[in-house]
Amino acid sequence: MGEHSQEKKLGCGILNAVFRKRNKRSATVDSLTVQNNEVISTSSNTKKGPSGSDEPSFLDSSVNGPEATPKPCTKQPPNHIKPGAVYQQNQVPKPLEEETKIKHNQASMNPGRKLPKESISISGELESMIVDHQKTKGNNNLIRASSSNMMLPGSLGNLRQPGGGGGGGNMTSYNLPKTETEDSTPNGKYPNGVKGNVVKKHHEEKRAERQPASLCRALSTRMDPETLKIMGNEDYKNGNFAEALALYEAAIAIDPNKASYRSNKSAALTALGRILEAVFECREAIRIEPHYHRAHHRLANLNLRLGEVEKAIYHYKQVGPEADPNDITKAKRLQSHLNKCTEARIQRDWKNLIKETDSTINAGADSAPQIYALKAEALLKLHRHQEADEVLLKGPNFNVDDSTKYFGPIANANLLVVRAQVDIVAGRFEDSLATLQRAARLDSNNREANTVMRKAKALADARSNGNEHFKASRFSEACVAYGEGLDHDPHNSVLLCNRAACLSKLGHYDNAVEDCTRALNVRPGYSKARLRRADCNSKLGKWEASIQDYEFLQKETPGDEEVQRGSSEARMQLKKQHV
Repeated sequence: MGEHSQEKKLGCGILNAVFRKRNKRSATVDSLTVQNNEVISTSSNTKKGPSGSDEPSFLDSSVNGPEATPKPCTKQPPNHIKPGAVYQQNQVPKPLEEETKIKHNQASMNPGRKLPKESISISGELESMIVDHQKTKGNNNLIRASSSNMMLPGSLGNLRQPGGGGGGGNMTSYNLPKTETEDSTPNGKYPNGVKGNVVKKHHEEKRAERQPASLCRALSTRMDPETLKIMGNEDYKNGNFAEALALYEAAIAIDPNKASYRSNKSAALTALGRILEAVFECREAIRIEPHYHRAHHRLANLNLRLGEVEKAIYHYKQVGPEADPNDITKAKRLQSHLNKCTEARIQRDWKNLIKETDSTINAGADSAPQIYALKAEALLKLHRHQEADEVLLKGPNFNVDDSTKYFGPIANANLLVVRAQVDIVAGRFEDSLATLQRAARLDSNNREANTVMRKAKALADARSNGNEHFKASRFSEACVAYGEGLDHDPHNSVLLCNRAACLSKLGHYDNAVEDCTRALNVRPGYSKARLRRADCNSKLGKWEASIQDYEFLQKETPGDEEVQRGSSEARMQLKKQHV
């Protein structure tokens, strides 16, 4: 049975189990060492994934690092860019290499004589092409190939020019500009690239973009993909994951049917926190080479992190003689926690659900959006709105299309509904509506999505109407408008705080304090509500209560002048009261 069909048969794991009744209506990075010319990875828990948690130690690093080429050569052709030890590869036939060496010696005896292009090796030809291109551009900044086979301004290392003082430089450092793909991760949490230090005038930018393309194509088509993989492995070992990714992609562009390139690309994507993309690359590696044990193990680990235990166990069983029986044991332990989450939600035991979701994440499902969604839902039911918002912020934030591709449209629609509910309690009504519209497109029969959408529209309209009245100093009408929204969501902190502002303007300070307190009960970090309550308590002469709020705000915003001024006034008045 094929890998795709098997995963499809397995389904979405806990998502189907948890959300079935509802629908009846960014890793650890494995450090690498080089032994016998092969890249071996060793486990490390220092790299953090998109959720901010360390990748669990059960991810077997012996199969998570990039594969290395077995026999890199050590002899270097003369007049070449001098690569690091890991990059060395014999790209020049011996007769040509000997001929080149003789001509290089002749050139050394006669420094004023230039070697013709046809008498030097391929790397020397590429170096000459770079020099010619730089002369055309009128600058000395080197360029390198990007993952999209386009040349981008950046750094290719410390390369010496021909005739500039001997052989070559060091190629172990790369600076890649950010690409559109690298910047597309949802919460912008991952270090996806480093901009180069080339600054161009505006009128030169278009010319600079046009010129590198042909040179890049000439360079990339002459490079051996195995050399690119070796370079990528070295960058991966050094923690330069974006650079490693670009090199693996360049190798794939030259030879798209090599499974090891796909598997190594998956490792780099995992290190960058792009888990779902890593899954798709592993699947492609297995499609190319169905019995590729390392890719099966890597895919099993990724599925485990995503909370898809059945898929993980299937791939662990495909690893072959290298399989570790502890992997399946850990997967079954994780399944036990997932079952407890399902049971707690069915029983509506929200406190226990929070406990079990934490246990599930700690057991290995650190990138499972459905687990974070369950915890956020439980916190919403307990009116702990701020914590619910923080949970989704810390959790994975995958691209909607990628998430739909992996989890399926119905399951992903349920995830979007939970996210929309969190947006509502945080006052992001427009974001909530946009999210719910996407959920409705994915699953038109999702009743909860339609119900939450009606609520979001009512709250958005109430706030809009209330704001218009407030701007026109019609504070009584504004109070009524905000109150209409609170009829749909009595615990909405934004509407409570807005109504408190109106009540304060009308001189109803006690009622304003009450609304602020209700808002702070669900969102303790809501500084606007706390500042308003401090001000209202000052006007009521409750100086101690006012000072308490001001002290809290001073810790949160130590340089805020309004807070400092209010605190000083409250302290002075309290001192007078005691005199």
